[in-house]
Amino acid sequence: MSPSLSAQRERIDSTRGGRSATQGDDDRRPKSGDISWERRYRNAVVGVDIAVILFCGAVSSVLWGNGLTGPWRIAGDATGIAATVAVLTLGSAAACRCWERQIVGQGSEEFNRVIKAFVIVAIALSIAALALKDSSIRPWVFGVLPVSAALVLGARWGMRRVLHRARARSRCMRPVLVAGSEDSVRKLIVRSMRARYHGWEVVAACTPSGRPGDEIAGVPVVGDLDAVPAGATTCGARIVAIGPAPEMDSTRLHHLSWELEGTTAELVVDPGLMEIGGPRLHMEPIDGLPLLRLTEPRFTGVSRLTKNAMDRLLATVLLVVLAPLFVPVAILVRRDGGPVFFRQTRVGLAGRPFSIIKFRSMVVDADGARDRLAGDDEGAGPLFKVKSDPRVTRIGATLRRYSLDELPQLVNVLTGSMSLVGPRPPLPHEVEAFSPEARRRLLVRPGLTGLWQVNGRSDLSWEAAVRLDLRYVENWTLALDLQILWKTVGAVIKGRGAY
Repeated sequence: MSPSLSAQRERIDSTRGGRSATQGDDDRRPKSGDISWERRYRNAVVGVDIAVILFCGAVSSVLWGNGLTGPWRIAGDATGIAATVAVLTLGSAAACRCWERQIVGQGSEEFNRVIKAFVIVAIALSIAALALKDSSIRPWVFGVLPVSAALVLGARWGMRRVLHRARARSRCMRPVLVAGSEDSVRKLIVRSMRARYHGWEVVAACTPSGRPGDEIAGVPVVGDLDAVPAGATTCGARIVAIGPAPEMDSTRLHHLSWELEGTTAELVVDPGLMEIGGPRLHMEPIDGLPLLRLTEPRFTGVSRLTKNAMDRLLATVLLVVLAPLFVPVAILVRRDGGPVFFRQTRVGLAGRPFSIIKFRSMVVDADGARDRLAGDDEGAGPLFKVKSDPRVTRIGATLRRYSLDELPQLVNVLTGSMSLVGPRPPLPHEVEAFSPEARRRLLVRPGLTGLWQVNGRSDLSWEAAVRLDLRYVENWTLALDLQILWKTVGAVIKGRGAY
């Protein structure tokens, strides 16, 4: 190793050490460059999956063994079919690459592949039962497999939570080298620091005019774009992330991919299409040239009908389940004086106004008192926010902290003016100040919860709230709705950012 590279490595290690020291327990914590955790975590996931599938098979063979008939009965019990289902499930999981290192513990693709593996087995068993005219397999298709899938998904979610907590303490991180223009490098660094649960720790950077000794957002620059392969080796990068830069053309990127072959580093390229992904991005090669085809967001068809049906069904169930809670809350609000419910005009789908319903959490005529608090406004853009708002009543503070004041909005969901998940419902004067990009929030119905709810609520700046709402609009899927609903439970219980 050349002296310059040695010096760079020492500088990177010292930078990492400095960051860790500020967080404590550095001697007891494995360094981010230690990647043995990846192997241990993947092995743990494989072991838990196998244990859950075998356990469900063993229990089901006892529960339904006496009911099996025909070709499914082997040696007088259900051992044969239980073993067959277990083997098919494990084989399907392997075929769907459920244990691939790149997806284990990362994103929604991990859960999508697990669901796909179980669905394939269920379809295969259904076809086999139909061909053999044997109805005794139904408990396996409609009972064992769904329960097994739920347990596997729950176990993986629990293990991911443990991983995320470790990453919050700077453990189990992947060292990353970022290359590109200074602006794109800075954005990637900031985003990786903001979302540490992804496990990216940017330890080095390369820019077109990069000089060793420079820094970008606290990350040392190890050279220009030609120094990326050597820099990746020097800092032990597991990921080389390439941001947009005029100098990083297709030829240069191609050669870089060749130079990284055989190393432990993966090449990740930022296409420059911020906040757009998932179902809207498609690969379309032209004469061997891979192109990204970007489709427009669609809010019609079967998906929209499914979302509407899910909204109304869940809203009905929640109203019935939570009805006993409405009475004591209404009594407490009434004791503060004034009406129980608060109605306010908001702007919904396609800019149509509607009346939102909430439990009143402020004094009567709170809107009229707003002008007196103009000097205390802590919000950015058109959003008005006061952290210690004197208009909030005693019971209102508690209602807001746990979002209980928003429960009557389930009626808005039931009537179709709102959705369970969507952008925050804006006020008319906020819409008047919307930029053209912010107006895209009106392409979908506003939601009772959304990405803004599970990512900081009122602590978010106006720009961050708009960015999250646009991310939802641009990448909406039913799976995203279910993920947000799940995260909302934790956000409401913790009560952070609610005032």
